[in-house]
Amino acid sequence: MLKKAVIVVGPAVEDTEFAYPYYRLQEDDFTVDVASNGAVDIIAKHGLPIKVNADIKKINPEDYDMLIVPGGLESPDRLRQIPEMLKFIQDMNKAGKVIASVCHGPWVLISAGIVKGKKMTTYVGCKDDLINAGADYHNVPVISDGNIVTAPHFRDNAAWIKETLRVYYELNK
Repeated sequence: MLKKAVIVVGPAVEDTEFAYPYYRLQEDDFTVDVASNGAVDIIAKHGLPIKVNADIKKINPEDYDMLIVPGGLESPDRLRQIPEMLKFIQDMNKAGKVIASVCHGPWVLISAGIVKGKKMTTYVGCKDDLINAGADYHNVPVISDGNIVTAPHFRDNAAWIKETLRVYYELNK
């Protein structure tokens, strides 16, 4: 079975929140695309060059089993302003596909309108945004609710991706 994920990135994405899932998913036999606005290569927050192979405005939810939304203050703030990005997230959510986000990444999920009533976590600086959007905020290293998996910090990367993969395999038995 072909497994395909997409990681969406904007300028100054948090390096480890991109790199860890990028390589970890490949270890689990996922094909991983990297999408940005205009398919422009990105330099991460701490200098990691990221090669992009897809345009956020052109990606199709039918092509993917999983979406990864890393944090890093600037990247999610820019992504949440792209209408096609928000529609993509809404469509992935409607299809019950795995959506995993870390740190400031849940901002994009908030803007897509998919967090209400969901158990979630995020970087402490974004917790009020989650609460105000109707999410059930928990201060834990990782949490999943249905198809959505969230973690608050890159130090939680291992638990975050482990739970993301668990949810993926549970939903795709």
